[in-house]
Amino acid sequence: MRAAQGFDKLGKSYLFSEVRARKDAFLKENGGTLIDLGVGDVAFPLPPSSVAAIVAAAEEMGDNVRFRGYPPEGGYDFLRQTIAEAYAEAGVKISDGEVFVGDGAKSDAAAFTTLFEPCEVVIPEPVYPVYLDSALLCGHRPLLLSGSKQNGFLPTPAALKGKEGLVIWLCSPNNPTGAAYDGAGLAEWVRFALDTGSLILFDAAYATFAGDGMPKTIYSVDGARGCAVEFGSFSKFAGFTGMRCSWTVVPHEIMLEKRRLQALWQRRQAAEFNGVSYVVQRAAQAALSPQGRRECRVVIDTYKRNSCVLGHIFQKHGVWHTGCEHSPYLWFECPRGDSWAFFDRLMRTCRVVGTPGVGFGPSGEGFFRLSCFTTPEIAREAAARLDSALPSCM
Repeated sequence: MRAAQGFDKLGKSYLFSEVRARKDAFLKENGGTLIDLGVGDVAFPLPPSSVAAIVAAAEEMGDNVRFRGYPPEGGYDFLRQTIAEAYAEAGVKISDGEVFVGDGAKSDAAAFTTLFEPCEVVIPEPVYPVYLDSALLCGHRPLLLSGSKQNGFLPTPAALKGKEGLVIWLCSPNNPTGAAYDGAGLAEWVRFALDTGSLILFDAAYATFAGDGMPKTIYSVDGARGCAVEFGSFSKFAGFTGMRCSWTVVPHEIMLEKRRLQALWQRRQAAEFNGVSYVVQRAAQAALSPQGRRECRVVIDTYKRNSCVLGHIFQKHGVWHTGCEHSPYLWFECPRGDSWAFFDRLMRTCRVVGTPGVGFGPSGEGFFRLSCFTTPEIAREAAARLDSALPSCM
């Protein structure tokens, strides 16, 4: 018996596992504490509306009449309808039957690539590692498009001339760079997908961080329903990193050869997924209520202010950086072309942990990510440490 061949193509360690391991080794050797701006976990508790919904749902689960067993694999109707209504408020028509509730955008994204026979998968990078890892595990052929300072870390389909029938990952606002496509940029990708019979897999996990006038969903672009699947998440929007809830929108129109893609995804979920718990889905529904969204907005705005506090330090020292505006991440250029070496240097000089850019793809080498998912107090302390240490670090 042998391991699946895809594992031979993966790196020895998952990026964030390696970050944790190096951080733990440093603390074991040196003691003390670190400011961890590496893994992008949230820093604030669930919105009060979700907490109240959890309590009420838990009481239901303890009652003979209202108890619920296995959840529907596609999600309870109440949450699917609430998500569809949220799209409607944004001027986008999505039916609740096109919404599938999952236990995290990461697992949904990885699972979706199993629907296709081995094919070329376009991955604009640097970007979240799951797209490349899942493609390799499924035997797909990754085609990396490089982001850079020159293109604003927003690759276009120009380099794909002559290609057809592609699976294309887009993440906007992007993790790790914070770069976000405007309406024209997304429309260019949609036109390309429609013209070439390609499928866009659009990761909108950070949509609520996008500034005014920026697309919050790919379905705001004409024609996107015919070529795009969208992944949404409660993790960063509502602090659900420990609760696990997401959604995937698969429009009725999209066909894979002569089969409806939505039917394939529904069948896959029925075969390999047992659904998200009732308690979590009630909490998610509450997060999308008017009061819940107001509560979430306060936290989102706090994270964005953190990014401005940190970004000011890099501006002061003349370090090229991006992010801040549409993202809870700060992405900056580090010296000497070795982002892992900079990771170690930053820990030693100011006891701040970040994430090496090369972990997000080859184009990330020479860059570095700091997460702004922290409290204002910790953000200010990190900024002060960076202010004094950057000259020696750089």
